[in-house]
Amino acid sequence: MFNLEPSVLISRIIVLLVAFTIHEFAHAWTATQFGDDTPRLYGRLSLNPMVHLDPMGSLMLIFAGFGWAKPVPVNPYALEKRSSSALLWVSLAGPMSNFLLAILAAIPFKLGMVSISGGFSSTRGIIPTPAQFLVEFISINLILMLFNMIPLAPLDGEKIIVSILPPNMAQMWDGIRPYGPIILIVIAIVLPMFGIDLIGKIIYPPLQALFRMLVG
Repeated sequence: MFNLEPSVLISRIIVLLVAFTIHEFAHAWTATQFGDDTPRLYGRLSLNPMVHLDPMGSLMLIFAGFGWAKPVPVNPYALEKRSSSALLWVSLAGPMSNFLLAILAAIPFKLGMVSISGGFSSTRGIIPTPAQFLVEFISINLILMLFNMIPLAPLDGEKIIVSILPPNMAQMWDGIRPYGPIILIVIAIVLPMFGIDLIGKIIYPPLQALFRMLVG
């Protein structure tokens, strides 16, 4: 995913502003619907990208093709007052918003408005073609969805798996939570330096399958 073509970098900057903003807004909006006012109090119930972007996560997305935004703060106790499954739905809202964005971006391919082959052709220009931009938009949104489903803190997948596990197993997973960011850095950044790409092995098979399903 390390592609430094100007057209690719421009596409990723635009995708970053859209995908991360919608992802985090979806978390904030869903939490609010379940009665948790925490996201609004922290200014996260907003479509302003600047309140959601994380500097390191943004750079990772631009140059590596995957990254992260600042997690939306929520109050699990306020959510549980409304529903025992509220945290699950709040956690799923972000990844599912990225999947919806990918579906919408695939429509021009399905309708024959743009060519999929044109989306993978290189260009010497700075401005990406519509097909190139849409391929990047679909790919990154699918990557963000899949990456966030990894069950390690601070990703959404950690909250999802804790929400669906039996209480005794969920408590065991809670013990792993403080080490989640360290484990994530090791498998996402350190191991690839030694030729071990666990993230790629986890993400790319379902990514390819979903991309083919959406684009055809």
